[in-house]
Amino acid sequence: MTSTDLKLSFCALAVHDLGEALAFYRDVLGFEVRDALESEGTRRVRVGPPAQPDVRIVLEVPSTDPGVPQADRQEIADLIPDGLLGCLGFVTGNCDTTFEHIEAAGAEVVQEPINQPDGVRDCAFLDPSGNMLRFTQPRLAGLALASRQAHAVRGHQAP
Repeated sequence: MTSTDLKLSFCALAVHDLGEALAFYRDVLGFEVRDALESEGTRRVRVGPPAQPDVRIVLEVPSTDPGVPQADRQEIADLIPDGLLGCLGFVTGNCDTTFEHIEAAGAEVVQEPINQPDGVRDCAFLDPSGNMLRFTQPRLAGLALASRQAHAVRGHQAP
């Protein structure tokens, strides 16, 4: 078998308040707005990380989509606050710094930074619509950070 590198190019997240969601992704996560689409009652905004122009995350209010039957709209609306509609995973170079920044912005904490058994450090939040966002610090970045911290501590010890 050969390994395959998969890369996100498109993802749709259900949100209940497009303005609130857009403010979070733009102002807290630093995503840029790629475009806004409004047609036939559907409201969507595409956002993405500035350094990755090929990644498109679509924020969409499901109740505005004419393709969603009226009977299903309440079910979807009930699922949004429970964080059951979407989950995004991000890689970060420093889980603790990312956590402090997003927590300071008032996002709901799901998991504070912890070290997983495989050496990965991660944390998680809910966006304003209840979609889970998990931030993972790869093992090598975590080892490098621990090494720098240990070196800094040794450098301040008396001989």
